This record gives sequence, structure tokens and C-alpha cells, in this order.
Amino acid sequence: QQLVNNMHNLLQNDLNIIVYNFVDMLSHARTEMEVLKELASDEASYRSITRSWFEHSPLHQALKKVADKPIKVVLATDHGSVRVKTPHKVIGDKQTTANLRYKHGRNLNFEARDVLAFKDPREAGLPVPNVNSSFIFAREDGFLCYPNNYNHYVNYYRNTFQHGGVSLEEMIVPIIKMVSKSAG
Repeated sequence: QQLVNNMHNLLQNDLNIIVYNFVDMLSHARTEMEVLKELASDEASYRSITRSWFEHSPLHQALKKVADKPIKVVLATDHGSVRVKTPHKVIGDKQTTANLRYKHGRNLNFEARDVLAFKDPREAGLPVPNVNSSFIFAREDGFLCYPNNYNHYVNYYRNTFQHGGVSLEEMIVPIIKMVSKSAG
């Protein structure tokens, strides 16, 4: 609501950048809350919840408030997400990252067909955190699990929405430019 109340002040600036993290928070909360798993059990219901939130959100109110002003609005996201279904076993040392869609570390052990792998991170323009660091990225609907408590993590994360991999759903980033009629 603070955004809506402050819109008149923001119009004085040449550029405003507003970060709204709701959809990302929803995907993470859906992993942990049974009621959200029920409400957003598949892609269509997930989009429906997101749309309903947007239509009733302060963000939507703020956009309506400036719709007749001579401004341009660019709306974008930093990544998409994908519903993960297929677990892939990965073995790594204690410094290996915990993300379900990508891992980096030393001595990663994995099935090459399951991931996009970079033994030399520089090949992909990635940082080199340590000597012998490599990166792997889950493809399509895959997710990466360690062998410790494997079945628990598979059951916990299967059918959740995740990001960080290399599926089209995660990597194609929509950008929308909106111009009010009075901005011409």
C-alpha cells in the first residue's frame, strides 16, 4: 500500500526501479506450505493464483493510478520457474551449493546426460570460486539431490516450482513496455 500512496512522489523522478518479489516468494512458500501445494498443484493453477494476487495487489493499484500519466513503464522479471519432477543424484563435497537446479563445487559426481556441465566455468562466463570448481545445471524438469536422505528430498521437492536451471521456462525473460495514451 505504501507504493500506491507514494506514486505521486515517484513521478517526479527520471527513473524509478521497483522490485516486487511476490511471485518468487510464492514459489518458495508453495514448497513448504501444504495449502499452497493444494491451491497451486500444477502450472495452470499456479498462474491463476499469481493472476489473482496481481489483480488485487498494490502493484496493480499503483499501475492503474499512473495509467493516464505521460510515462513509460517497463515490466520484467529476473527469471522464470519450472515445476520439477525428475530427480537426479549428485555427489559433492561439503562446499557444494545446495540449490536444486544448479550446483557448483569441486569433485561433483553426476550423470552427464542429466545436466549441462561446465568443468571450466570460464567457458560459460561464470565465476571461478575455487580452483577445480565446476558448475552443473539441471535440464528440463530435473532437480539435483544428494544421496543423503535422497528419498526424503525427492518426495519433498518433486512437483515444486524451482529456478536456477537451464529450461526455457527459466531462461526466457519477458519484458513488457507500456506507454500511456497521453505519453504517445
